[in-house]
Amino acid sequence: MSASEPAESDQLALVAAPGRRRFRTREPEPVADELPVAAVLVDVGLPHLDRPFDYLVPASMADAAVVGARVSVRFAGTDHDGFVAARKDASDHEGKLARLRRVVSPEPVLAPEIAALARAVADRYAGTVSDVLRLAVPPRHATAEKAASPDPPVPPAAPDPGGWAEHVDGVALLDALAGGGAPRAVWTPGPAADWPDLLARLVAATLSGGRGALVVVPDGRDVALASSALTELLGSGSHVELEADAGPSTRYKRWLSVRRGAVRAVVGTRSAAFAPVHDLGLVVVWDDGDDLHAEPRAPYPHAREVLLLRAHQAGAAAVVAGFARTAEAEQLLATGWARPVTPSRQAVRAAAPRVQTSGDDYEQARDEAARSARLPSLAWRTARAGLGRGPVLVQVPRAGYLPGVACARCRTPARCTACSGPLVLGQADQPPRCAWCATAYPSWQCGVCGHGSLRATVVGVRRTAEELGRAFPGVPVLLSRGDAVRSSVGAEPALVVATPGAEPVATGGYTAALLLDGTALLARPNLRAAEEALRRWLRAAALVRPGTMGGEIVVVADSSAPAVQALVRWDPAGFAARELAERASLHLPPAARVAELTGAVVDVDDLLMHAELPADAEVIGPVPVEDGARAMIRSPRGAGTALAAALRSAAGVRSARRTGGSVRVRIDPVDFA
Repeated sequence: MSASEPAESDQLALVAAPGRRRFRTREPEPVADELPVAAVLVDVGLPHLDRPFDYLVPASMADAAVVGARVSVRFAGTDHDGFVAARKDASDHEGKLARLRRVVSPEPVLAPEIAALARAVADRYAGTVSDVLRLAVPPRHATAEKAASPDPPVPPAAPDPGGWAEHVDGVALLDALAGGGAPRAVWTPGPAADWPDLLARLVAATLSGGRGALVVVPDGRDVALASSALTELLGSGSHVELEADAGPSTRYKRWLSVRRGAVRAVVGTRSAAFAPVHDLGLVVVWDDGDDLHAEPRAPYPHAREVLLLRAHQAGAAAVVAGFARTAEAEQLLATGWARPVTPSRQAVRAAAPRVQTSGDDYEQARDEAARSARLPSLAWRTARAGLGRGPVLVQVPRAGYLPGVACARCRTPARCTACSGPLVLGQADQPPRCAWCATAYPSWQCGVCGHGSLRATVVGVRRTAEELGRAFPGVPVLLSRGDAVRSSVGAEPALVVATPGAEPVATGGYTAALLLDGTALLARPNLRAAEEALRRWLRAAALVRPGTMGGEIVVVADSSAPAVQALVRWDPAGFAARELAERASLHLPPAARVAELTGAVVDVDDLLMHAELPADAEVIGPVPVEDGARAMIRSPRGAGTALAAALRSAAGVRSARRTGGSVRVRIDPVDFA
């Protein structure tokens, strides 16, 4: 404060008008001498207000209102929270600027690189920066901010290759990370691979080069596995876990240690993709096909895409990994953005369990009901033999899938001939209709076998456990499902009935696995049905002993299905290449961009009317759905940015006019039917 400025105690002045009573008023506090203007990202969320707004910085807040600090401002007559995005000498605004109300906390929680990432994610998903920042920056806990963070640990030595020596280019990947390089890889480990240890070695190699690492996994179980491997390899204090189960205060304290640079390795669930790791050198997404990586809140970003954007902006290495390979990962390879890292075929054959299907010719001749039975005789025989040597895993799909229909004879999913959308059956007295364009098919015929009947199936894990308990009296039946997940089981004989993703790790590996209801999985009315089925099967198969040790798998599905063949040959790469080619022929993600608009019919129509879509965009619908109407917009992959920008602009026009209701916009949704 300069000498000519009044002190705060002198700012109250007596003001009087002729003939009126004298009253007190407060003169405005002077603004900061340096960088008196703050650009603030206000937490408003309206598309037409998705930009920083300038505010004057009072002199008393000059030191606290640093870039990244939380502040409170007056906006449209109401107090709102926000973040200081920048401090500058002057504003481009010609009118009078309001002042910051207060500095909520001087802690610079919003790193500049995370602010830039939030802008990129909002542009990619046709959302707003404020919505992204709600996902990126956790709520404040004052007590956690007062606690000091520890000093950063000394970078570890470069790790031994371990299991990476069995991978083609695996050692080269570790060397590049340790040397400060930025390789991009799609990593597909083989059967029985110790993926947490392999992940830990990637992180250790990056830390040894003085850079930070970020690993995102689907759920808390995977966080625990990866964290345990990191602790075993690097010791305690080398990393932090960021996931919701830790609780708000603990999670914020850990997040602050990352923001302050005290820890440079993070493993967590999808929101950890925004963790402000210093000197980021590596991002990893494990099992990127798991739908838990898709954020259920606006603007619905996918952790894989967030991490790839971060790698691009930071010049960091990127690894997309999983036992299965998604079409999106295959797209990265097809475009040359990444290179594959896989074990040799010799290593795969040595570690893979023996896989049999209930639908092969031999089993059909031996058991005429094998094709239609949920538990054919092959499955019973395999389970009985496996129980003589240890635990047997029984994987049962989750209940509650969306209604879908398939051919009653060959089980081929029924799809629309006009737009390739899935057919659904609303009521028994109505013909099947396309879920996308609402085309009715009163005389539907299968395009594969010519049959004219449809069927639908539903699965229940609890009933399966009861049936197995009666069939194998005296054998323990252990359940592991969403509300009660077991982390591990012993080596004793037991039937472990689990839903996908809840399979416990067995000591010494399972002797056998039964993968039930494969036909139902493959027949789901979803773009990713076959890909998801193979992903679930491969994760379960990775828990089974190698074939050389008697490990066996029975998949109850038609042996001719491409996903089944990929499991038998343990060929996720070949399946992903085929899946990507099919998506390209149908103009579907990831070969194309798809936007889903959901809301009231009048609102969806209004948004489409205001959107200046790319010339080659195709609009399908709107069609009635349970919560209003839905429209799909398809565009070439290269026009994806223009498509998102058009939808953001149209949403901004509607919000500025304050007319109509909201429309949910999702870009490339994972549950795309």
